[in-house]
Amino acid sequence: MRIIYLDIDSLRPDHMGCYGYNRNTTPNLDKIAAEGVRFNQVYTAASPCAPSRASFMSGRFGINHGVLTHWGAGCHYEYPEGDGHSKEYPFLPRLLREADYRTITFSSFGDRHHAWWYFAGWNEIHTHTLKGGNEDAHEVNAAVLPWIKAHGAEDNYFLHIQYWDAHSRYTYPASYAEQFAGEPAPEYPAAEDIARHRQNTHPRSAAFLHWSDDFSKIPQDTMPLEIADRSDYEKLINGYDGGISYLDKHIGNLMEAFREQGVLDEVCFIISADHAESFGEQGVYLEHGMATEAVHHIPLIMKFPGLSKKGHVNDQLHYNVDVVATIADLAGLPKPSGWDGRSLLPALSGEQVEERSFLVLEHGLYACQRAVRTNKWHYIRTYHAGFYQLEPHLLYDLDNDPYQRVNVAGERPEVIEKLGAELEGWVAEQMKHNLLEQDPMMEIIDDGGPFRYLKPTDWAGRLERAGCKEEAAAVQERCGTV
Repeated sequence: MRIIYLDIDSLRPDHMGCYGYNRNTTPNLDKIAAEGVRFNQVYTAASPCAPSRASFMSGRFGINHGVLTHWGAGCHYEYPEGDGHSKEYPFLPRLLREADYRTITFSSFGDRHHAWWYFAGWNEIHTHTLKGGNEDAHEVNAAVLPWIKAHGAEDNYFLHIQYWDAHSRYTYPASYAEQFAGEPAPEYPAAEDIARHRQNTHPRSAAFLHWSDDFSKIPQDTMPLEIADRSDYEKLINGYDGGISYLDKHIGNLMEAFREQGVLDEVCFIISADHAESFGEQGVYLEHGMATEAVHHIPLIMKFPGLSKKGHVNDQLHYNVDVVATIADLAGLPKPSGWDGRSLLPALSGEQVEERSFLVLEHGLYACQRAVRTNKWHYIRTYHAGFYQLEPHLLYDLDNDPYQRVNVAGERPEVIEKLGAELEGWVAEQMKHNLLEQDPMMEIIDDGGPFRYLKPTDWAGRLERAGCKEEAAAVQERCGTV
């Protein structure tokens, strides 16, 4: 069996044609979706990059593998001590390799995030550049395509390929963004939303879109410097969609390489993302910085010849760790007892799997949050707001407020009580059976808070240079002088 995992950084499902997007961003991915199963409600258990890919490698929730941020406190991958490798908590590539699958990754993720655990168990690791995730799709394919030509027709391999083009900065040829000029962009945020968002002074806000006020390295043909109005927002969306279009073109080249090998119709494709991206939700742009719907809702497409029901759509709630359990099941392996996901293989033939009433989502890099997602509600508990100004409890009615404009926590105390109890019970249950001495979320808070890429003094200085002295003083008071 040939299993190809296309891991697309920062990809929102609602910017893909197969998920109903009006722009023709993903014609090649749409072809795969049409032949397989599309999952509409899949969520990354922990965001952003390092927490999510630690779940990919381990099959575990962030609270269990210990990675809820990118370095320091709260970013200690937990693995059983002792000689040898755990059968209860195996790394995905090692598990497959022990079952005689050749395991190959084309990804610079481990290099970018200094993640030792990412390198465990692969037969082959290809980082293709030293750019650490800033390479474009053509640079990825320059390494991948020769491998496919040499080995694509062989059997029993798991090939993981990561594309970064949907992640800022957008450094692909500008023509890919320009093709969408004049095409309708998503209706949210409207002009009045942007005007309201410009009152915010947190990083990645409408007025402070970029962390630094040195714009010399910003590719201004694909990215605006701020979001002053809808035209700036449309330029930002064109840039994002251009990156998706660029990587989709190169996925088309990948498919053609398998076709030339005579095996395209036999390949098992899995298409997903580590996390998605905010474009105005909660007043945040161009970032994956909270436990929100915009950040955690990811695409999942599976095409398994002979197993997947052509064109089927599944609307149940699922985690990204379910994908890891599905890969093991596809390879004929029992799910390890220490993994948190469940196989979705039955769903590929159109069956319903056991319904989950809620998911718990975690984020610890830019804010310390956990969220409870049900079919109707998205509840967010903020333990530390970082640079954001947030209420401790956020509650959105996704049926009636899909863009999460209005926090209804004050109006629905009974929902807060119920979902808050579900969250506390979930945390207590995970801490009862995991390998950790302390909840990694609390580690981050005890260490001073979620300030990895920016310190409060740095951001206060940025605000002062912009003439926002009162706001700068408020940051120092609210966040401390880390």
